[in-house]
Amino acid sequence: MATLLTPRPGIMDIAPYVPGESKAAGAAETLKLSSNESALGPSPKAQAAYLQLAEELHRYPDGAAAELRATIGRHYGLDPARIVCGSGSDELIALLVKGYVGPGDEVLLSEYGFLMYPIQALAHGATPVKAPETNQTANVDALLAKVTAKTRMVFLANPNNPTGTYLPVGEVKRLRQGLRKDVVLVIDAAYAEYVVRNDYSAGAELVDEHGNVVMTRTFSKIFGLAALRLGWAYCPAEVADVLNRIRGPFNVTAAAQAAGIAALNDVAFTDKARAHNDIWRPWLEAEARKLGLEVTPSVGNFVLIRFANGEVAKADAALKAKGVVGRRVSAYGLPDCLRITVGTEAENRAVIDALRAFKA
Repeated sequence: MATLLTPRPGIMDIAPYVPGESKAAGAAETLKLSSNESALGPSPKAQAAYLQLAEELHRYPDGAAAELRATIGRHYGLDPARIVCGSGSDELIALLVKGYVGPGDEVLLSEYGFLMYPIQALAHGATPVKAPETNQTANVDALLAKVTAKTRMVFLANPNNPTGTYLPVGEVKRLRQGLRKDVVLVIDAAYAEYVVRNDYSAGAELVDEHGNVVMTRTFSKIFGLAALRLGWAYCPAEVADVLNRIRGPFNVTAAAQAAGIAALNDVAFTDKARAHNDIWRPWLEAEARKLGLEVTPSVGNFVLIRFANGEVAKADAALKAKGVVGRRVSAYGLPDCLRITVGTEAENRAVIDALRAFKA
């Protein structure tokens, strides 16, 4: 049927986001290592909190997420009044762009930055601008060189997905110092809980010190609550006010709020998940390098493996034949790479066994 409907400029330029695959066709068992999900799953206490909401599904959630924000504030030492919760950090990224970016503006990101940044820029009529990286790591000088009078927002995923690299706090501060005060710097720290480097900061202190910095976080990674879509942003008071004006009135479900509170309070389980990653991510990197594969040093819960001679498609197929599902990242401009999530011990060993068989 013919239509006269015309989408807004920029919409049809968007390549829709394609999530990681979930199944290995023909394999007896699928090991899903394509979406950077927690190897240990959610805290048992978070599961119990979720189940307790079963008899309350007819009730609207607390639109202010007051208890959740208070718990986040206590956990991280932040002002709850400046925390805004959302349906995953994806929603908060969209709200930030909606609140501060429009047609004719530019949104700056690093070369291999998260795909949702350019998608949201285009969705709101803005132009995404990419700055080249150095060794698959964001380069502050390259980012600042791309700033123009049209720049309204800069996204920095730190650590970055899909590369797993990060910028030390001194470099992030230098980036902020090089921006005009009317440019919003968004530090996407989705994987912050996995980082155990002395020179790393998730960015909260920069939010406290400056009126144009926002930090976004998620419960989808180390807390294992990806299915519930729960994220949060720490903002200057004025930015929090803007986000609260344009977000949905009940954008975070009651079950997500309850599970998030329980997950934060189960510190021992979070520590266990971090310790697991501290053991098995380096093991995966080392074992892959023993096979002659190039691996980007990562501080997240995943590794990025580069395949030479156009072998990535064959490698992907070989892993899937063994039931191992990784993530092709050609959409990020890395067509010769596979991103593999750190899984359980058995899953990690299966990855290396499959790679070893492929390289044999």
